[in-house]
Amino acid sequence: MAEVADGERVSGRVVLGRTLRFLREKAGKSLGQLAEETGYDKSYLSRLESGTRLSKVTVMEDLDGYYGAGDLLVRHWQAARLDAFKDQYKAFMELETTARVMQKFTLGIPGLLQTEDFARRVLSGALTTADGDEAVEEQVAARLGRQYLLRQKPEPEVRVIMDEFALRRPAVNGETWHDQLLHLETAAMWPNMAFQVLPFSAGAHHHMNGSLTLLWQKDGSAVAYKEGNGCSRLIEDPDEVLSQRLSYDRLRDLALSPPDSLALIRAVLKEHRHP
Repeated sequence: MAEVADGERVSGRVVLGRTLRFLREKAGKSLGQLAEETGYDKSYLSRLESGTRLSKVTVMEDLDGYYGAGDLLVRHWQAARLDAFKDQYKAFMELETTARVMQKFTLGIPGLLQTEDFARRVLSGALTTADGDEAVEEQVAARLGRQYLLRQKPEPEVRVIMDEFALRRPAVNGETWHDQLLHLETAAMWPNMAFQVLPFSAGAHHHMNGSLTLLWQKDGSAVAYKEGNGCSRLIEDPDEVLSQRLSYDRLRDLALSPPDSLALIRAVLKEHRHP
């Protein structure tokens, strides 16, 4: 959670940076010693401590292990990553963190299933300012961090329906696209994942302009989150959530079965196999 100092909110990255510095100093290490012993660049570690850079979650896992801090840094990182997103999306991500059941429909490759290189190439296309590289890396780190949710215990039950459009329009070069397809093939076989493709043959449908996510918590409460046409909306009203659930069920009925969806991924992978 973010802290408040002198009436002003302190970002999660700053809180994480202070924790990193505290642990380093408690261990009696200089930045140089830490860099040498962990293999991370000294200037990179310095920027993490100053709160000017968001790392990948795997870096925090490494440093938690190095300091013997349990999952302290990972938990701080999970709060810090929210700084990269707008308020309504932050609320959705907080609910996503504790969801026991997730159901998603996307037109493209969902962020939860993107490889690092695919995410970087897709995100870099939208950020062309002078500090674009830095912004891209922060967005990539935050996106990959969401995938940590799929590894937490107990694992959430996840159903993803993806439009065939995503498989037919590679957004990146051959090698990156090949690796992304391989990752989709692997994810489709995870025991907590039901993966389906909505084929072109299903025709026009009611979510052609964006994505839909449904989340259920342990207590049975549910929310829906819609994105499309440059806007997003978190839906909490039970009647409207039920309506969105029914619309999702209709998409599921139109989609290929999980085995047939896996077969389609493999067919596309064969077509685009990288030498």
